[in-house]
Amino acid sequence: MTRTVYYTATSLDGFVADRDNSLSWLLSRESDQEGPMGFATFEKGLGAIVMGSTTYRWVQDNGGPDPWSYTQPAWVLTHRDLTPFPGADIRFTAADTREELAALHAEMVAAAGGLDVWVVGGGPVAAQLAEAGLLDEVVVAIAPVTLGGGAPLLPARVELATREVAQNGEFACVRYAVVRPDAA
Repeated sequence: MTRTVYYTATSLDGFVADRDNSLSWLLSRESDQEGPMGFATFEKGLGAIVMGSTTYRWVQDNGGPDPWSYTQPAWVLTHRDLTPFPGADIRFTAADTREELAALHAEMVAAAGGLDVWVVGGGPVAAQLAEAGLLDEVVVAIAPVTLGGGAPLLPARVELATREVAQNGEFACVRYAVVRPDAA
């Protein structure tokens, strides 16, 4: 069954990027990609991805020699005019109402073919999906650093239930199920 998962990392004080939109605090940390809640294992179960325009622009600006490494179909929620990566299956959408997000989510789930949908990057897209009742899980690696400000992990009230806790390198990793208001 397809799950929609916000898989990310955060500083101890709850920011996914610093005030300059930098991830240097994250990229310098040690972790095992094959270890507990590691990305290599997570990535094998992905059928589609979704992100916001800020994350998409960050990938464009910081992607290195292989700027778009995703093979899954990707959706970018944006009101901006963005440049697609050549040859990549990227779909730009301005969906933001509950109805539009539900239709978009159904399209992503169908494209995922039974695999998971990954909410990539910043919290606003995860928050939109959670508020629409479309987010199933939050998996977060917590780095031992505080940033004092920046892009918040999840800028909405979302009730979560802890399902798994592990250490991976320098990170404390937690898997949460999203508690739906109608199920509470």
